[in-house]
Amino acid sequence: MRPSVLKLAGWLAITPLIISCASSPPVAAPPPAASSVAAPPVAAAGTAVPPAAATVPAKPVVAPDYIIGPGDTLQVFVWRNPELTVQVPVRPDGKISTPLVEDMVAVGKTAPQLSRDMEAVLGEYVRSPKVNIIVTTAASAFSLVKVVGQVAHPQALPYREGMTVLDAVLEVGGLGQFASGNRARIVRMENGKETIIKVKLADLVNSGDTHQNIPLKAGDVLVVPQSIF
Repeated sequence: MRPSVLKLAGWLAITPLIISCASSPPVAAPPPAASSVAAPPVAAAGTAVPPAAATVPAKPVVAPDYIIGPGDTLQVFVWRNPELTVQVPVRPDGKISTPLVEDMVAVGKTAPQLSRDMEAVLGEYVRSPKVNIIVTTAASAFSLVKVVGQVAHPQALPYREGMTVLDAVLEVGGLGQFASGNRARIVRMENGKETIIKVKLADLVNSGDTHQNIPLKAGDVLVVPQSIF
């Protein structure tokens, strides 16, 4: 048989096989194996839930010499003892209760004073305890700044760290029409004694005299008298 005839016979033999392969549907790749590592949980907002953070003291909202009163909220942080670290309210009876310390009087003390008192009690159960107490919410009467007299809206304001006379005046709507701003005064109780601090509010508000922008303390009373005609 001639070579050309043999070549043609070979092509005719493999042609059906080529056509069959071309018309067959592609074989789907097998699905990837499931990972043995679980995906991190996802929060409602679509972000991964972060791991639990170590307990750290909160930022204080009052000065260190602030006197604790009923209604305040305290964070009690015991160093290296997270099971003893809690956030507690000061009860109407002026006491707080935490793990291992029950019915401790908190009212009338500063946060550092209360910390030392708690360390003395915890020392019976914990070796060399270190306690840090922070007022996270100041809601007692001791935490208020009262603005009275000739202002737009006389009221008691919640005290906050860094609060000044100008802050208080702006929050009550400014001076009244008949206010004698330069005769204003701050009445402050310190160590059981009343202290009077004079402040020229008119110069502060109208002339921008920042020397009159005196820092306030919790419990201060800002008195703005009426003009004398």
